[in-house]
Amino acid sequence: MPNAQRLDFVVQDDSAGQRLDRFLVSVLADYSRAQIQKLITDGHVTVQRPPTRTLVPKANLQVHEGDQVVVDAPEASPSPISAEALPLEILYQDLDLAVLNKPAGMVIHPAAGHGSGTLVNALLHHLTDLSGIGGQLRPGIVHRLDRGTSGLMVIAKHDRAHQELSRQFHDREVEKEYIALVWGVVQAGRRIDAAIGRDPANRQKMSARAKHAREAVTRITRAHHLPGLTLCQVAIHTGRTHQIRVHLSAIGHAVVGDSLYGGVHRRVAGDIRAVQRLERPFLHAARLAFTHPSEQRRMQFIAPLPADLEAVLDRLPGWPPEKKK
Repeated sequence: MPNAQRLDFVVQDDSAGQRLDRFLVSVLADYSRAQIQKLITDGHVTVQRPPTRTLVPKANLQVHEGDQVVVDAPEASPSPISAEALPLEILYQDLDLAVLNKPAGMVIHPAAGHGSGTLVNALLHHLTDLSGIGGQLRPGIVHRLDRGTSGLMVIAKHDRAHQELSRQFHDREVEKEYIALVWGVVQAGRRIDAAIGRDPANRQKMSARAKHAREAVTRITRAHHLPGLTLCQVAIHTGRTHQIRVHLSAIGHAVVGDSLYGGVHRRVAGDIRAVQRLERPFLHAARLAFTHPSEQRRMQFIAPLPADLEAVLDRLPGWPPEKKK
């Protein structure tokens, strides 16, 4: 295929048993599942199983550890998504990538119910030097943040950067740390190692008790205790959907303000009633570190808490912590 971009992936043990379309969604964050299925149907995906077996690629094909999955992304064409002049805080950009501080409430991709006002709509306005990404001239979404989560994201501007950044995420070379306010007392050093999958009783939720689940590891690196609450610094070693929210809820310490996973309480002690002002989970992607895809230098970015979370924190007893003399 002329001008196509070849993307190679080897299935690791924690992805074995997944459907082919779900595996590709997990390693190609820029594509929706529907787009992946169309690539498969249109013959842009091949699957080789060692030592020499070539499989017929279908969306529901179960991949095995060691399978080599190749995607020949088609030649770039103009994006059907409209550019929108939405406010966006871009912290850094060069010819390969951009790093931004996503506001809470912004959906990543246009989809049913969110045809406009998304991060991709905004990026098409702010980034004017894009080349082919996923078959279209659009920003490359390498990883995602939930709609209600604010914080740092890295965006690829062309296919080569997209492939290398995707590889770093897949190979767990990217450092991701979040700040979360949770219910109860959680100690620093706590490690949560529990596989995550789709909740069979509620398709909007993920669960640490799902039958079909993938490895997920979360670690509490720092903790500051407040009355009935803990302000945590959280590092994730995998990037599963809703991972931090699911893991903290699973150990009985849901993220404050997270209505989906039990983080909204009707009865709250008077001295911490400020948490009822939250209109979203108290979760912020505060630190992101990765290797530049072409210059090979390590890059690190820090994003302070946004105003809505800072305002709640400032009203809680015990904050800010007293400085040691």
